[in-house]
Amino acid sequence: MKIENLDQDEVNKFDDLASKWWDATGEFKPLHQINPLRVNFIEERSFLKGKKILDVGCGGGILAEAMAHLGGEVTGIDASPNTIGIAKSHAKSINSNVTYIQNTIEEFITDSTNEKFDVITCLEMLEHVPSPMAIIKSCSHLLKDDGDIFFSTINRNPKSYLFAVIGAEYILNLLPKGTHDYEKFIKPSELAGWIRNSGLTTKETIGLSYNPITDNYWLGKDIQVNYMVHAKKEEG
Repeated sequence: MKIENLDQDEVNKFDDLASKWWDATGEFKPLHQINPLRVNFIEERSFLKGKKILDVGCGGGILAEAMAHLGGEVTGIDASPNTIGIAKSHAKSINSNVTYIQNTIEEFITDSTNEKFDVITCLEMLEHVPSPMAIIKSCSHLLKDDGDIFFSTINRNPKSYLFAVIGAEYILNLLPKGTHDYEKFIKPSELAGWIRNSGLTTKETIGLSYNPITDNYWLGKDIQVNYMVHAKKEEG
């Protein structure tokens, strides 16, 4: 039986936007802007050179390509056929060795031969699926003992609704309208529980903030809107 943990409307939404992934001034401009922050956070906690890396919900490959540039052996998976097509096309144009596969993580586990990874990233993806906890459990299954895993998502509270939905989508037009569903936002306490129940240990939680006047992003202690978590799979 085919296992799926996806919202087809979400897949269709990103299919429609696929051609815009590598336009650094378009709909995905915020992802291009925050990517150096994300990559540096990951690199400082898990030196990527020579590591076997899985990017879950890789989109057009913005993060995957940056991690490969640092010497990682990267596989990117995404449920959107058009998006993976764009990722493959872009990889070919820059002679990248990232492997892109159009698949859900559940199907990827079924299709792979007990493959394990040193590092797994799952950024800006958990708030787009019906069961984020199932995604985390699948990620844990694919992570080597003592491996590093990184999640990023959006907190669920009035401030996040104001900033991530009303502000980003309707006032500042940073993202296409309808990108996010507030009901799918995830509180840090919820994410921490799912991480713990998946056999992982949270090491650090950090917030991502934005100043619309200076058009500047930075990492810090404020986790009221966007935040990132580093966890590990302890040996044993």
